[in-house]
Amino acid sequence: MAAEDQPEPDRPAGTDDDETAVAKLFGEYEVTDIEYADPSTERYITVTPVAHTMGRHANKQFQKSEVSIVERLINRLMQTEENTGKKQQAMQITREAFEQIHDRTDENPVQVLVTAVENAAPREETVRLKYGGISVPKAVDVAPQRRVDQALKFLAEGVHSSSFKTTTDASEALADQLAGAANYDVQTYAINQKEEKERVAAAAR
Repeated sequence: MAAEDQPEPDRPAGTDDDETAVAKLFGEYEVTDIEYADPSTERYITVTPVAHTMGRHANKQFQKSEVSIVERLINRLMQTEENTGKKQQAMQITREAFEQIHDRTDENPVQVLVTAVENAAPREETVRLKYGGISVPKAVDVAPQRRVDQALKFLAEGVHSSSFKTTTDASEALADQLAGAANYDVQTYAINQKEEKERVAAAAR
């Protein structure tokens, strides 16, 4: 039998030459059409379908911005007492929180996270300057990369304070924090902390 007469090998069902497989976060959520409202932090909020890079950027200075914002949130959650070093557990908490957000709002949880980080990122903070032995607070602008760091910190602290020694699950607390921050709810811990920082900075101008 000639090569051109041989039958083509069977292809998996549902495949099409015109379709390209799109990688999704946790196999469920698209990461291609994320919208950014804050141009200053856009380059520091990376969105990829990979939730665990195995420490690829761990020893590279300032490379944390190349890590997916979802993984950076997971790493923040992993720094609390109960989750220290337990990345798989922190990933499971995040996955369950994303499922709850999707069920509640019918929105892409990745988009909700990006909006929450943008809303919770403080624009001003204070530093201490010494003048002749006297410490004086001074308001300064916050660098975009630090704004993202602070937002993730506030979100993780809010989850810990809401779920520690309470009946609230960590995943439910995370879903509440992300949804509240995305809607700019001042009752949310992250937004409350941002407003407090900016209020103190405004008084120190």
